[in-house]
Amino acid sequence: MFSKGVQYMLLSTLFFALMNVCIKLVPHIPAIEIIFFRSVISVVMSYLVLRRQQVNIWGTNKALLITRGITGAIALVLYFTTLQNIPLATAVTIQYLSPIFTTILGIFIVKEKVKPWQWIFFLVSFIGILVIEGVDVRISPFYLTIGVAGAAISGISYNIIRKLNTREHPLVIVFYFPMVALPFSGIYSLFDWVQPMGWDWAILLLVGVFTQLAQYYMTMSYQAEELSKVAHLNYIGIFYALLLGFIMFDETFTIGSYVGMALVLVGVILNIRYKSKLAKTADLEAVSK
Repeated sequence: MFSKGVQYMLLSTLFFALMNVCIKLVPHIPAIEIIFFRSVISVVMSYLVLRRQQVNIWGTNKALLITRGITGAIALVLYFTTLQNIPLATAVTIQYLSPIFTTILGIFIVKEKVKPWQWIFFLVSFIGILVIEGVDVRISPFYLTIGVAGAAISGISYNIIRKLNTREHPLVIVFYFPMVALPFSGIYSLFDWVQPMGWDWAILLLVGVFTQLAQYYMTMSYQAEELSKVAHLNYIGIFYALLLGFIMFDETFTIGSYVGMALVLVGVILNIRYKSKLAKTADLEAVSK
């Protein structure tokens, strides 16, 4: 019924959604400590894969790789903090602003141009965020700011990945993220350690496992299918978040909140489709010349 690429992306979004649930199940453990446990698991699993494929784990563009690791770790801390403090679906929706920030920041980092229509799509998404904040009293301006900042820093991280994609093996880029995050989160956790108890250990283990599975199936999806055909499936995650948030945490929303979420998704998806159309047009022009 579905192609392999679509199946892999659906699995990837499901595992990311399960990771989000696990993080929300341990609100008493600091976000940076969760990242420490996740990084330990990710470093071990990524290292084993790299060694098996006989890839140089250190790469050649170490400054950019380390910067990617730092920005990725900061963005993850901010995202995990919002997951623990505001409704699941809302935190996920705010994080979906990251492709918009990737495009805007790409003007300065990778020297890409933004078309007038794209600014309209960006505006639609930001109006959606304002609607969500305005109608949902559970979301304070503080956590809204943290969520938007996390999405913006993710945009920096994704632009660095774009600069590295033609220079480094993809697995090396994946490896540097937890490798840089591990000492950063480990040192901080020493001064703010919260001892996991009972089921906390299993949940923290699942955070790392679900993350690796999600990244693995996302990579498989991009390898099996054209990017334009599967990238938008990432946004199915909002439906997972709504369903799991209702089942696991009894989270419900007003009509206004749903409207705000829809506006965010519409703006992001329209931007992605528009960029895909521009890329195809450019490819056709290049072939004709």
